Amino acid sequence: MTTYQKGSRAERELIEYFSSNGFSVIRAAGSGVSSLSPDLLLFRRGLQYAIEAKAWEKGNLNIPRDQFLGLKAWEENTGITALVGWRRNREPWYFIPLSLFEENPKSFAINWKTAQEMGKKVEELLG
Repeated sequence: MTTYQKGSRAERELIEYFSSNGFSVIRAAGSGVSSLSPDLLLFRRGLQYAIEAKAWEKGNLNIPRDQFLGLKAWEENTGITALVGWRRNREPWYFIPLSLFEENPKSFAINWKTAQEMGKKVEELLG
């Protein structure tokens, strides 16, 4: 399975989950490429989230600098909470605020342990 296919499958999984829990969900055009907008927008009576979905098996998640800064600028411009959703095979999703990522010269990064300890589980986003 290609990285794109894996990412698309992860996005569809989130779309189905949040839709079945009363959210209106939009999958952004250009999702799956190096766009400066999040993959998914979630709305439900006062709750708004912008999700960048990542299905990544390694112990560290690195988001390219330009993509991360674009997502951060998007969050600041819209006022919608941006989260990075990270899932590994046979593991639950964790939704990580941008503030938890550490800046490197080429990217922003977080490790799996920190994501588990400080990120939110999917149920926590339901309100």
